[in-house]
Amino acid sequence: MLFSTVFISACNKKLDIDSTHLVNESNNWKSLADARSALLGSYGLLRAALADNNAHWLYGDVRMGDFKATSRLDLKAITENNLNAPYPVVKSLSNWRKFYAVINSCTVFIDRAGEILKNDKQYTEENYKVDVAQMKALRAFTYFYMVRIWGDIPLITASTDGNFTERPRVAGEIVLQFATNELLSIVNNLPYRYGAIENGFNQQNYYGKVAPYWDGILFNQISAYSILAHIAAWQGKYLDAVAYSKFVMTNFGLSGGVYTTTTNLTKVDGLFYGNNASQLVGFPFNYNTTEMSTIGHMEDLALAAPIIAKAVPQIKMPDDVIASIFNEPNDLRFRFDPLTGLPVSDYFSGYGTSNTVFSKIKCIRNASTDGSLAIYSSALIFTRIEEITLLYAESLAAIGSMDDATDALDIVRNNRGIGLYKGANAGLIDAIFAERRRELMGEGWRWYDLVRYNKLKNNDAKFLDLIKKGGIYWPIDEEVLNTNTKITQNEYWR
Repeated sequence: MLFSTVFISACNKKLDIDSTHLVNESNNWKSLADARSALLGSYGLLRAALADNNAHWLYGDVRMGDFKATSRLDLKAITENNLNAPYPVVKSLSNWRKFYAVINSCTVFIDRAGEILKNDKQYTEENYKVDVAQMKALRAFTYFYMVRIWGDIPLITASTDGNFTERPRVAGEIVLQFATNELLSIVNNLPYRYGAIENGFNQQNYYGKVAPYWDGILFNQISAYSILAHIAAWQGKYLDAVAYSKFVMTNFGLSGGVYTTTTNLTKVDGLFYGNNASQLVGFPFNYNTTEMSTIGHMEDLALAAPIIAKAVPQIKMPDDVIASIFNEPNDLRFRFDPLTGLPVSDYFSGYGTSNTVFSKIKCIRNASTDGSLAIYSSALIFTRIEEITLLYAESLAAIGSMDDATDALDIVRNNRGIGLYKGANAGLIDAIFAERRRELMGEGWRWYDLVRYNKLKNNDAKFLDLIKKGGIYWPIDEEVLNTNTKITQNEYWR
């Protein structure tokens, strides 16, 4: 009963969605309230898709990553890239229908929101323009997310109201170009911050709320440029990635974001708690609006005693792997005290015992330290300024701007106590990805970083063969194949 209550509560308040249809077409698209409901419903659908079965972390952190499954065979299959394994969770992760529900929801809004503009004078032209821009950005982000998982996918740009007609797959590059064009077409229609007056936008009272209520919840101009930077980097268009990520680094303060301290990164009420402006692209589970849940969080996978009342975590990182990753002295995230030889870390608890627990993210209820009732309120953060700074460094290094790349890398290194990078230029890309591995641990990046890293380095024959044969993508679930005869299984998984 508790599980059912919490799961249902995770879909209400700010990100309210209906379990059957997002809107009732006969009674909607008439008022300002309808616009708000449909807008936040689309965000809610995407959050649900990313959190379902802890998908974001299984896609990004568990697949061939540093974490190992403790007992669950389905998680073990994912760590070994055995994605044809007959487990319900693996099967669910192979089904893209929940993402197309997001795309359809956004497209319906884009097609229908103009009706509200005609029916309700409270819904201003500027409000309409900002809302449509958000839905195009959310749709573009969803397509980018899907291409990273499945490669070639159907491209749908017209609303279907839930009727998913048969569509052929389109080359992933075409889909990403569509997403890029969409973002560029609307990026200047997005404010830096909602609930404020700035940059020509009068969003001081956006849907009745002022900043910081909307921080970290809605896609703003910084969010759009962050997504553009990642699309470009995934395509290997590093000149574009430099331009987009530099824009973010230059202007992110206008949205209220800041670089986060190591303490704030690991606090129970720090960066990951609720919503805040430093979550450049994020999906919160606010405790105060009863959005917390037992699933859809890294904590569900990684936490255990003594933090919560669970004997063993579902995934853990071996001690020798931890020591090899955090191999520089004075690292504020994890280090060994030179006097005692004991570990000093808020990233992990119980290091050196039989039950090392990844505890970087630990937002329990209302920032509680009592884990007797494990309900989580941490945000799913896709990107933050530290991640974009490291992407900027990667992009600069990829085009040969080594001095500027080193300067960007050193911003994060200095903030984490390990000082300047003093190695040779030949090792700079390795150093950047090593820093991403440390800084972004548990945030859904490791698998995608491995793909980009191996494309850049081009020296791991086994991984390059995986890329060449399409093994970096997920198989397509049989349900999808059975309902759409115009698509076939990814060749690697046939």
